[in-house]
This record gives sequence, structure tokens and C-alpha cells, in this order.
Amino acid sequence: MDNVPLKSAEELTLMREAGRLLAQVFGYLDTLIEPGVTTMQINDWAERYIVDELKARPASKGQYDYQYVLNASVNQVVCHGVPSETLTLKSGDIVNIDITLEKNGYIADSSKMYMLGEVKPIAKRLVDKTYEALWKGIHAVKPGATLGDVGHAIQRHAEQNGYSVVREYCGHGIGQEMHEEPEVVHYGKPGHGVVLKEGMVFTIEPMINQGKAKVKIKKDGWTVVTSDKSLSAQWEHTVAVTAEGVEVLTLRDEERV
Repeated sequence: MDNVPLKSAEELTLMREAGRLLAQVFGYLDTLIEPGVTTMQINDWAERYIVDELKARPASKGQYDYQYVLNASVNQVVCHGVPSETLTLKSGDIVNIDITLEKNGYIADSSKMYMLGEVKPIAKRLVDKTYEALWKGIHAVKPGATLGDVGHAIQRHAEQNGYSVVREYCGHGIGQEMHEEPEVVHYGKPGHGVVLKEGMVFTIEPMINQGKAKVKIKKDGWTVVTSDKSLSAQWEHTVAVTAEGVEVLTLRDEERV
């Protein structure tokens, strides 16, 4: 696919900074997300921190007429959960917080799962195996590999653990626009799809369901839920293809080894 933009060294420096700041947002929220808070509180905390502390812009706000700075997807919500003043998190919940941040014209996109209080082992296992699937995909990224290699690595890990991969929603190229080429699906065949080149930047964000892969959109037009009401988990990073392999631009402090 020749229309996949390649980022220059200067552009990658700017994207690296956006990713570093976005990782800081999650570090800030780590101290605040707990049972008893609403998803709208999380949204407002994130907005204030991005704007006031980081002097950056929440890139999701105003995109596609969306009026919030993040998605908060709880339990059976697969993605695009809309923050609410009436949705209070409780012990046992799992929630995905998905945030975009723009700094100096370039955008980073990442999401993290939070487990609230006493989470059942079956829910914790889903969260953990989804995180592992994300990293299986990340480790498949290198020049000359294909997006099919990335998707296959994710799909194989999920299905080997008894889970299903959501197919309607995918990762995407990212840069000055939130959504660029290519589309990054989380399933596939080795050797198929776009060949990766140094300078490509995109998100990997697998949505893994405890039950069947089928999903539906709620009446609000945004919120995507599992059709069988099973739990769903998602993790996301923005990555760059480098000469040596891959760089995770949104890596958080707890992930550094």
C-alpha cells in the first residue's frame, strides 16, 4: 500500500514527545481511578491534566462530533464507552480508558485496562491475556514483516486462550491526523497485508472478548458492547517501525524494564 505515510526523524521526535506526555496522563490517573468514581470524573481529570499541566490538546474532543476527551469502556463494553455522570465504578469492574493527546501538531493514542477492587479471576485472566496479545502483536513489528503477521500473532494468542477477537474495529495509522492509513486488524495470515517499512507509525489495540466476537452498537450511536454480554478487554499502544524493529511511543513507566 503506497499511501501509508512514512514519518521523518523530525516527525518521530514530535510523536515521541506526544507519546511521552500521554503516558504521563495514565500515570496521573493511576492514582485516582478506584471504586466510587464516575467515568465522567475520570474524563474531567484527564482533560484538566492534559490542558493545564501538559499544555497539550485532548485530540478526541471534537473529533467526529465527540464531546469528551476519552472513552471509558466498562465490563461488557468493547470500545467507545461514553463518559457518564451516572456510571459509578464499583469493586469487581474492569474498565478500559482510551485517550488521545496532540502536542505540536502530532497525536498519540493509547489505552489501559484498570481492575477495580476485588476482580474475579476469570476477569483478571481476560485482562492479562489481552495485554499479552497486544505485546505479541508489537513484537511482530519490524521492517519487512506484514500487518498479517501482527494480526496473526494477536489472534493466535487470544484463540489459544479460549477468547475471540473483535473484527469490526481496528488499529490505524496516526500522525497529524488521528486516523491515517493503514488499517491494523487484529487477526490475519502470516505474510499477508501491508509490508511494514521504517517510518510507519500506527496503533495496535486488540479488543478481545470472553465469549463470541459479535458486537453491537447501543442506541447512543457510540458505545459498542458484546452481543452475548460477555466481558471484553482492550489495550492499546502507538508504535513506530524502526530500522531495528519497533519502538513503543506511548510506553508507560511501569512497562519499562
